[in-house]
Amino acid sequence: MNTTRGQAPDAAGMRAYAEELRATFTRLQEEAPALHEKARAVQVTEKSRDGLVAATVGANGDLVRLDLDPRIYRRQDARGLADTITRTIHAAAAKAQDRVVEIFAPLIPAEQMRAHIEGDLDAVLEQMSMRLPNQPPGER
Repeated sequence: MNTTRGQAPDAAGMRAYAEELRATFTRLQEEAPALHEKARAVQVTEKSRDGLVAATVGANGDLVRLDLDPRIYRRQDARGLADTITRTIHAAAAKAQDRVVEIFAPLIPAEQMRAHIEGDLDAVLEQMSMRLPNQPPGER
């Protein structure tokens, strides 16, 4: 068995990874509260292609405000209007999510933050396990 200063090769990697995690955790404790407040304040307004619908959403994609131009009443297309409103809200929510990911980029990798926001625990755990040193390929 090949060892480094009496330790198994993966033990040195695990120690380095533990130190990296400790440093990251310390940075999170110091910087995350300010970033969290900044992220919570995110509001994004998106307009529909025709400019008749404007949706403002918060950081979580929750609808904060919906503005409808009075010209929408010229077209009697309720389904079309509903689809336009839905698309506009989704576009605003996607931009809000992008902004939150950007805010946390100095601390959390974008893929990991996006997976966290989307509630994809499997992706978060997979990303974390991929960073573990000297793990057998079948366990990654």
